[in-house]
Amino acid sequence: MFFYSYRKISFRHFVIGAVVLSVLATASNAQQPKAEWSYTGESNPAKWGNLDTAYATCSIGKRQSPINIAKPKTADLPVLQFHYSAVPLNIIDDGHTIQVNYAAGSTLQVGDKTYTLKQFHFHHPSEEQVNGKGYDMEAHLVHADDNGHLAVVAVLLKSGASNAFLASIWKNFPAEKEKSIENASVSVNAADLLPSDHAYYTFLGSLTTPPCSEGVTWYVLKTPAELSSEQVAAFAKVYPMNARPVQPLNGRELLTSK
Repeated sequence: MFFYSYRKISFRHFVIGAVVLSVLATASNAQQPKAEWSYTGESNPAKWGNLDTAYATCSIGKRQSPINIAKPKTADLPVLQFHYSAVPLNIIDDGHTIQVNYAAGSTLQVGDKTYTLKQFHFHHPSEEQVNGKGYDMEAHLVHADDNGHLAVVAVLLKSGASNAFLASIWKNFPAEKEKSIENASVSVNAADLLPSDHAYYTFLGSLTTPPCSEGVTWYVLKTPAELSSEQVAAFAKVYPMNARPVQPLNGRELLTSK
């Protein structure tokens, strides 16, 4: 009887101790922010993987983005079906890019897969290259399915005609970083950012910023959209360069729609 009681008390104390340690560990982790990273200087993309253990994939990953798109294989791929709705503008300068957060309800359907649009943001210059050629800018529309799988639609942006959709975004760049601003008087519809031709390249890749998580499905639209050189310059005043260099393909399958 004594041995049974001893074990019961010990186990109870063990559980309580484990819970306390778990709470303390969680609190400690919450107080330890991830390392700062940037596109230049001592925390540039070549250093990301060594800045924080959480960023290790940036260095050791084998399916990293962006890439140079060259010699893709033509395949019978499903059509990209965009079901986007207009939403009130919610915008943030997060310290690395200008990002528009998107209210729930807009989706991308690819075959039997459905993804919800979460946000879109911009890079200057483009991150993706096509046959070694980069573009003035690039927009990334980030989607997630119900299981958290990510799909990014990339829209290449080249200098040309002024872009009315981007003008509405540019006019509302936040004056303060890391503080989202909601402007109910401005309505945006991400469909207006897309070119009329939705033919695309696709491959498996990663986030292009730390922690560089892999398992992201990429859809890079073949046809670029246009924006004026003045619009490019306006973004460049905020972010002169916020593009990660292209990464090795490492034998990944690269497909293109017909």
